[in-house]
Amino acid sequence: MLNLEEYFPFPLDDFQLEAIRAINSGNSVVLTAPTGSGKTLIGEFAIYRGLSHDSRVFYTTPLKALSNQKFRDFANQYGENKVGLLTGDISINREAPILVMTTEIFRNMLYGEFDEFDDPLENLESVILDECHYMNDPQRGTVWEETIIHCPTRTQIIALSATIANADQLQNWIEKVHGPTVLINSDKRPVPLDFIFCSVKGLHPLLNNKGNGIHPNCKIWRAPKGQKMRGKVGRIMQPKSPSIGFVISKLAERNMLPAIYFIFSRRGCDKAIENIKDLTLVSYSEANMISKKLDVYLKNNQEAIKDKFQCEALKRGIASHHAGLLPAWKELVEELFQQGLIKVVFATETLAAGINMPARTTVISSLSKRTEDGHRLLFSSEFLQMSGRAGRRGKDTQGYVVTLQTRFEGAKEASALAISKPNSLESQFTPSYGMVLNLLQSYTLEKSKELIKRSFGSFLYLGESSGENIILENLDKDLIELKKITSNVSWQDFDAYEKLKNRLKEERRLLKILEKQAEEKLSEEITNALPYIKDGSLISIKAPQIKRKIVPGLICKKIYESQKIKSLLCLTVDNLFILIKPSYIVSIFNDLDAIDVLGLEVPKMYFSGEVFRGDDMSQCYADRILEVSKKNDLQTPQYDLTMEVLAQQQQINNLEETVNDHPAHRFGDSKKLKKYRKRIVDVEQEIYMRKKLLEDKENHNWRTFTDLIKILNHFGCLSDLELTEVGQTVGAIRSENELWIGLVLVSGYLDDLDPPELAAIIQAICVDIRRPNLWCNFKPSIKVIDVFNELDGLRKLVASQQNKFHIEIPIYLETELTGIISEWARGKKWKDLVFNTSLDEGDVVRIIRRSIDVLSQVQYCIGVSNKLKSKAKLALKAINRFPVSESNDLIQVSEDINPATKRIDNNT
Repeated sequence: MLNLEEYFPFPLDDFQLEAIRAINSGNSVVLTAPTGSGKTLIGEFAIYRGLSHDSRVFYTTPLKALSNQKFRDFANQYGENKVGLLTGDISINREAPILVMTTEIFRNMLYGEFDEFDDPLENLESVILDECHYMNDPQRGTVWEETIIHCPTRTQIIALSATIANADQLQNWIEKVHGPTVLINSDKRPVPLDFIFCSVKGLHPLLNNKGNGIHPNCKIWRAPKGQKMRGKVGRIMQPKSPSIGFVISKLAERNMLPAIYFIFSRRGCDKAIENIKDLTLVSYSEANMISKKLDVYLKNNQEAIKDKFQCEALKRGIASHHAGLLPAWKELVEELFQQGLIKVVFATETLAAGINMPARTTVISSLSKRTEDGHRLLFSSEFLQMSGRAGRRGKDTQGYVVTLQTRFEGAKEASALAISKPNSLESQFTPSYGMVLNLLQSYTLEKSKELIKRSFGSFLYLGESSGENIILENLDKDLIELKKITSNVSWQDFDAYEKLKNRLKEERRLLKILEKQAEEKLSEEITNALPYIKDGSLISIKAPQIKRKIVPGLICKKIYESQKIKSLLCLTVDNLFILIKPSYIVSIFNDLDAIDVLGLEVPKMYFSGEVFRGDDMSQCYADRILEVSKKNDLQTPQYDLTMEVLAQQQQINNLEETVNDHPAHRFGDSKKLKKYRKRIVDVEQEIYMRKKLLEDKENHNWRTFTDLIKILNHFGCLSDLELTEVGQTVGAIRSENELWIGLVLVSGYLDDLDPPELAAIIQAICVDIRRPNLWCNFKPSIKVIDVFNELDGLRKLVASQQNKFHIEIPIYLETELTGIISEWARGKKWKDLVFNTSLDEGDVVRIIRRSIDVLSQVQYCIGVSNKLKSKAKLALKAINRFPVSESNDLIQVSEDINPATKRIDNNT
């Protein structure tokens, strides 16, 4: 057992002691704790423990810069001979017991095929996955999942992460796919944080005394009275933001420096330095120390351009730190900040990702940022990551997080983020061409499927699906109950029955149309015949005043107006006199003798529709009408007796009989059955959709995997799941699109290029720079342009296959900036290079380093010609020079073993 006091001569926190006990027990560990709380100490203990067992320990980080920093720290701590470094283009002391590397390099090793005596995983006791919360990174998160899935079970995994909401899920997943794992959670900060809000009036407490809400005195900005939130020109008034000089001055007054001042743009960071060019934050002696360091830097980095104002700002204790700056300059800034000589660093949020630059205060200039998907508020984890840089353990008793009033965000948004919980880890696992080829090279298709389904996403899905399965169980119960209720129903008969009923309904509708047509025709005939009909003629009447019943009657008197019959005075069988319009007559019975009405005394009536009850005399006539009606049908209107109407009525009668005799007629309430039927269909549909969604989620990654196999087959990388020479070449590459780069390398188009031209093509196929207003004065050669034209056809073929299977993996062929790398390869000076492009120095370094990364892999691709391998080595040597190459203390010492892939070069 190691003596902790010998290695850590200071009191350890409870969570550190708990983690050490877990490591000593041989279990894997998931440790989540706030930034700056001392998680690295756990990794250091695992290293001491591994050394005491004569075992190896790997320390992985997500960033090359962080790996470089850890390499230097560990070399000082454990001795240079015990520490090695692998970061793609750098290989230092790779046989060392402590090996620092980027997580991608370790993932590549896990896919490896090694000689018996060259397996770097042999005797590997522990692997420390620093910044494990990088699993959330959309572009690179897959790497962490692959690493954990394929890590040998004999090796302890020590996952160090910032606080996350679902640490228990991460621990349970690692335990499931790797082995026994202990979770240690700590939300306690060794240096407590005080959240402060800054407006143009000064610094104010942001949170209340309990720390669970906004401070009552921290007012939300409102427009001045009388301005009604609008300016003179009708625009909405916006709050003023405190100036950078004002904020820094206030921090200096309260002894809150040094500070990291986060600004989410490179230009913003550089402009901030200019805005405080008259501000000095260091003493005379500190300024002298900075000047000496700067002189050494400029002497050793004569090619490195640095604007004069950056150097002057540095001497005043102020600097910027972002991806547009040279790595060597950023290292100088980091070193001076760690020594307490720089008091304010204006940095983009990348500084929050693991680099060891703790400060007393962090200033977060905005609570929102621009992304590819538009402007959005910061995620709570982003806010917490930046906040976590505040408070130096062992130096400060209090850390400070300052948020600023901006035009669009104020104390309300700041307080909400300050008390928010961290975000959950989400799986970013996505199969790639390289993953497919490496799995098929080592495993069967069935085993590959099992490994794909061991992803963190699949694990989370299983947890989510348990709730979904409960819903499905309840739906199944509902369906069984509904089918039980309707068990006596034959839905086939019911459907036929419903069709018959619908047909009957339609035939009745048609009957009404036919009746209406016959009625209109008959009415026209009656109107034409009335002038020739005698008084006393028998008729049938249908009028509103007699409830629209068809009633027998006789015509007593015709009343004319302008030689047209205006109305008719009639007597009905019910002894009612009624004055009606001619259209109210529905039948005239010409074949029946008229009744003599000369002796009938009729009342005087003036209004159409008027009704008058008859007397005893008229009753005699009514009786006569009844007598005739009994002998003859006087109540069926003539339009009901037309051939079409009669035929339609007969058809309806037959249908009614068929409906009544149908087996389904005995099933019961048809409306209720329809509701049951609809509910059954709805439940069945919901069950189907939910099961399909579950299946789609469960098999999403595997479907992508099989689609990638089809694409790889199309381009000859596989033959019956066996890797061809082209497939082995593609599988040896590590990039965003291994297939595209592999096909370019084996195409033969690159073989006749000289090294600078080759470097230009490699840059074009592996680097995508998205910066506004890009330009470059160096243009590619005619030979390079010809190769571009040839490769464009190949790019379209790859894109066509990817589109066919909805695969979204970038296929770069960017020609705009290729002149930069070809000129650099031809020996152009750094100053001349940078002055001829709109890119920042850091961007130029990045695209050349990414090209170096791919060029360094060319010699390990078996399908590539020896001519191309030789030129790749020359191109690599030409472009890997200062300031692109790493600092002088990071020297590439190995040319025989590819650190970015897995195998020894057997061709050298």
